[in-house]
Formats: sequence, C-alpha cells, structure tokens
Amino acid sequence: MKKKLSPARKRLLYVLIGSSLFWHTPVITYAEDTAVTAAAAGETDSPAGSAAQTTAGQREFSLEGIEVTAGRDTLPPVYAGGQVARGGNVGILGNKDFMDTPFSITSYTAQTMEDQQASTLYDVLSNDSSIRFTTSNGHFVEMYKIRGLDVSYQHLYFNGMQGLAHFDHIPVEFLERVEVLKGPSSFLYGGVNTSVGGAINLVPKRAKEEDSNSFTADYTSSSQLGGHIDIGRRFGKNKEFGVRFNGVYADGDTETDGQSKKRQLGALGLDYRHDRWRLSLDAFSSEESFDNGSVAMYGLAGGYVKAPDGSTNVFPGIYGKGRNNGFLFKSEYDVSGNVTAYASMGKLANRGTGFLSGTNVVGFKSNGDGTISMLKQNWWQDSVAAELGLRGNYRTGAVNHQLAVGYNAMDTESAFAWNRITGIATNIYNPTSLASYLAALPTPSKSAKTSETNLSSLFIADTLSFNEEKVQLTLGVRQQNVQTKSFNATTGAVTAKYDEDATTPAIGLVVKPWDAPVSFYANYIEGLSPGSEVTNVDAVNYREVFAPYKSKQYEVGAKWDHGTFANTLSFYQIEKPSVITLTQSDGTIKVSDDAEQRNRGIEWNAFGAINDKVRLLGGIAYTRAEYTRDVSTKQGNTPYGVPKYQANLGVEWDTPWNPDLTLSVRAIFSSSQYVDSTNTVKIPSWVRYDIGAKYKTVVNKVPVTFRASVENVFDRNYWSGLFADGYATVGGPRTFKLSASMQL
Repeated sequence: MKKKLSPARKRLLYVLIGSSLFWHTPVITYAEDTAVTAAAAGETDSPAGSAAQTTAGQREFSLEGIEVTAGRDTLPPVYAGGQVARGGNVGILGNKDFMDTPFSITSYTAQTMEDQQASTLYDVLSNDSSIRFTTSNGHFVEMYKIRGLDVSYQHLYFNGMQGLAHFDHIPVEFLERVEVLKGPSSFLYGGVNTSVGGAINLVPKRAKEEDSNSFTADYTSSSQLGGHIDIGRRFGKNKEFGVRFNGVYADGDTETDGQSKKRQLGALGLDYRHDRWRLSLDAFSSEESFDNGSVAMYGLAGGYVKAPDGSTNVFPGIYGKGRNNGFLFKSEYDVSGNVTAYASMGKLANRGTGFLSGTNVVGFKSNGDGTISMLKQNWWQDSVAAELGLRGNYRTGAVNHQLAVGYNAMDTESAFAWNRITGIATNIYNPTSLASYLAALPTPSKSAKTSETNLSSLFIADTLSFNEEKVQLTLGVRQQNVQTKSFNATTGAVTAKYDEDATTPAIGLVVKPWDAPVSFYANYIEGLSPGSEVTNVDAVNYREVFAPYKSKQYEVGAKWDHGTFANTLSFYQIEKPSVITLTQSDGTIKVSDDAEQRNRGIEWNAFGAINDKVRLLGGIAYTRAEYTRDVSTKQGNTPYGVPKYQANLGVEWDTPWNPDLTLSVRAIFSSSQYVDSTNTVKIPSWVRYDIGAKYKTVVNKVPVTFRASVENVFDRNYWSGLFADGYATVGGPRTFKLSASMQL
C-alpha cells in the first residue's frame, strides 16, 4: 500500500519540480544584453537612479522603450564602526539598505559577536533597547519580547527561511549577521508565526575571498572552558566554490550554583557562484546538555519579594539535553538580465529530554520559602520548509519597479510528552533535596505526533521608485492558507483541526525630500499568527488550539545617515488579539482568546563612529501598552512584563596611548513593570553595567586578539522580566569572560 503524501509535502514536491522548470525556461527578449563595466567599490558619483548608473554584477538594456536593470542580491556592507551593517534581509524584498527600508531594521555583525564574546542569541540581542528577555539568564530556552510583544524561540528565521532556526540556546559562532526587523513579519518572511513584535533572522557565515583560519579559546565563570575553530576556503579558477566550517566545544561549571553545562556545534557552509548560478548549502548539528540544576521562574502574584541572587539553584539534581540537526539548500538563477528565479528547501529536527522548562517556584516568600513545580519532558519537532519565486527589475517611463512573486510552504509535526510533580516545599537558601522525587518521576516515552501544521502562501510585492529613487512605494499582498491539527497521542485520532485562508496586505513608503542623507518612512502591515495552544495544564481546555488571528501595525519614522554615524526615530502602534485566563463560576480555570492588546511606542536608535576612536551603539524605547478589549476586569490595564522605558548604551574607545587597546562599557536599563495582568504587583526598575577590553598583538608571528569582559559588574540581584502572567525571571549574576583568538 502506497503511503499518501500530506498536502504540504505535495506542495513542497511541486516547488522542487517548478524550480527546475523555471531554471530551464527559455526567455525571449527583443534587445541584446550590453556588457557593463563594474563600478569601483564605494563609487557614488553617479546620481541615484540615473540611467547611466550601474553597480558591480549588473546588466543594463532596453526592451521596446522600457529600461531594465538587474543585479545580485548581496549582503549589505558593514557600517562605520563595524558593529552593525548598513541593512539586512527584508524577506521577500531581499537585502536592502536601511535608508531604503520602510521598516525599522538593525543587523548586528560577526565583529560585534566576537568582541562581546557572544555564545548565544541572548548575548547579541542584549544590545537592542527594543528587546528584552522573558526567560531567566542561563535558562535552557531563550524567549524574547520585541516592542513589548512575545517572540517565541520557535519562530525565528534562518537565512530568511521560516521553521529552520535552532530551538533552545542558539549558538552564534557560525553566524555572520543577526538581523532584527521590528513589527509583524509574516507577510515579509512567509507562513504564520507568533513573532508579532518583530522578526529575528540568522545569517550564516560564508567563505571570503581570502583563506581564513582562526581558533578561539575561551573561559566563562565559574569554570566553563571552550574552543571555537573557524576555517574558510575558496576554490576554482575564479574562486567559484566556497567552504566555511565552524566547530565549537565547551564544557564545565556555570554561574548557576552546582550546575555544569556542555555544548557542541558543527556547522558547514558551502556556496557556488558562476555565471548565472548562485547555490548554497548550510548544514549544522548542535547539542547542549546540563546537569545538576537550573535557574527558576518565580511566582510573585501574591506580592512583591526581593529578587534572589542570579546564581540561585533551587533544582539540584535535575538535567536536560537538546539537539538540533538541520540543513538549508538555496539556489538562484538569472533567467535573463532582469529576472532571477530562486528556490530553497530545508529541514530541521529538534529533540529534547529532561527538565527543559517548567522549572517554577510558586508562592515565593521574602524568607526564601516556596513550592517547587517541575516538568520532566520528552519533545520532538520536525519541520520542512520550501520557497519558490521570481524577482525582476524593470522600468516603465519614469518609474522603476522591483517586483517579487513567489510561494512559501512549511510542514511541521511535533509532540510534547511530560510528567509533572508539584507541591515540593523548599527554601532558596536551603534547597530541598530532590533525589527521591527525581527517582519517582519517570522520563516519559517518546510520544506519537500530537500536532501538525501545514502552511502555504502566495505573494506579490512591487516597489515603485520615482524621482531618482527619492520616493519609493512598496505594495504587497500575501494569500495564506493555515491548516492545523491536534491528535490524541495514544489513538492517533484528530482532536481538533483548523483549515482556512487569509489575506494580509502591506504598504511601505520611503521619501527622501532633500539631498541631505535623510529619509522618512511609513508602513502599514498585517501579520497572521497561529491560534495559541492552551499550555496551562490546570485549564479545563488544556491543549485547545484557537483559530489564527491578525495583528496590525501602523508606523512612521525618520532616518539620518551622517556617513559614519546614523540615527533612526520610529513611532508605531500594534494591535494584537490575545488570550486571557478566566476563573469560571465553578472555580475552574479556562483560557479564552477574546481579548486584544494595543502597544504604542517611540524608539530612537543610534550607531556608528563618533570619531576615529569612539564608537556608539544604543537606543531608547518608550512603550505604552494596554488591554483595549477584554471580557475580564483587565480592560485598560497594562499587560504584564512591558516596561514603559527601556534604554541601552554601549561605547567603545580606542585608547590614545595604545591604538591596539580598546575599552568598552555598556549600560542596560528597564523601568518598572507589572508582574500580573491585574496590575496588583510590580517589580522595580533595574540597570546593569558591563565592561570590556580588547587587545590586539602578535605572538610568534601569529596575530592574536585578547578579550576580557565583566557582565553585571556590581553583581546586582534584580528581576529582569516576566515569563508568564505572575511569573518573574531573574537577571544573571556577575559573569567573567576571557578569550584569545588566533589567526593561523
């Protein structure tokens, strides 16, 4: 008997077949391609948008009175100071300069990750004033808020593709960029997701023109030792073929009392570029495990309690392990001088066992007493994603067009099995031994599939440029289909399902009214999110899946590029349907999706080099969040975990007495925030200071860079944010980092 393919898998097969048809379809033109001499790097003398202007890798010709120009979609260059790039990936719009993007976007570079000795995404995104973390520092899973709205670790992007980014801690040693685009993103990147506040895209490293060999040895307190090897090569007559390998191994005790952690990464990036073809393949495998404890989330709904030390371990003896294996193949082919066809396909397999989440201390009191709740888990998720599309550049009269049409699909299957134990009395200053409880709590068997999601969408977007590109208008629409099913793990019977289409539009405008480097922008964009699954095990409708919902963003802003220093100013409003937890008349708890949250905010970001010795990276964010539609008593309240003010400021200084010595300081601030949606408890404001130093030298003819940093210099104990309604998270303790990077 033949096995039937799911609808999503059929669509993925059609994508691959369709891509081969696109690549081999003959294209008829009525004018010859005219060779164009590549412009010199950095040349900007030709007026923007003029008919004579060309850039490296472009071709120009006329088609019955229509002027057409097409070029490769390359990674935006690094901005002055090296901490961020000039732009980033804007989904179906491709890579764009930040001055030509009708959204707020920041792209952190590999140099920033290296200089700050980043090992996970937490370390990189700590630079952004619009982002805060909702899980405790050092927790196995990293969750985020952007613009005061949750962004799940399950809904990040890998090289512009949905469903393929790591779960758990995301290693960053194999990444060239970490790109943050603020606002709903499902139109731009495809599919549906819970990333209403923004999109986080991970860009892998590629082999550069020159061979590279580097090794970094590092130390993180209390005794975590590690090594990172990075090798890059290009081969061929014209260096068409590139290979980049990154390997990481680290092991030892962490800052969490008594806990040890081990992490491993192997990542291979291959690319090929020749004539009209551009191909790449990324494959990675990572594993992280911990033993003897974890940080906790603390229930503070009953009243404010002073934060414990960030190294507190209330869970001695617990353990966990997560593994991610994935690959992504991408291809581009220039069908003609003005049309590029592309196709991509990838897969991610995630496995996790142990006490990976649900490590809570409820009823926490000022004397350290509390009650432990634990989940011992066994989860798995398999995702397959694909895309197929065309990009074309053409000109009609005085209007330039950048057209994109395409198709996305993703098929995800997953299961989550757990055994839970609650009601264990403890004290954080004298934790209860959990040995007998752990012995009595078996590891759940691997579950059969409990959920399935099939996503597919068609999109079209056109960016129209007028008046030498001083006015750029982007119009787009995406038709999306969402199919979700929940299954009984024992019988395999379908317990809930949803199948419906939705259309999400987007409008973006960039205006450059003067010759000065200033651009004004505005956007209206809708995001489609999957209906939330009820994860509260105490709710009577536990595991219920709600219907998908739309979020809407309105945004205006201004950007100023001084050449070496840039500023962006944004004003936005996001309206997002949300869920609420209600206590019914019979005393039972039920989760409902009949609510809405509205976030209004102002953001200012600055980056670049103030002069040849000082670089700055930071910003300020103001957010006014409110429950605007609610059937409970929360109407008009401020959502939990949304500070009104957030600020980040990082400064690097090359010392005048030694140009090879760089000193740095960073401050991170969050104002007070409500612990619960009823607004009865608040955690106070907090500020964290970090310092660092970098020294470049040569040892035995080998260039070496030494780095040292201290995070949370004053070892402050503080509540950093909120994981869920009533559950506060703790900031990390003072942490020392040392490393030595050798260019071999």
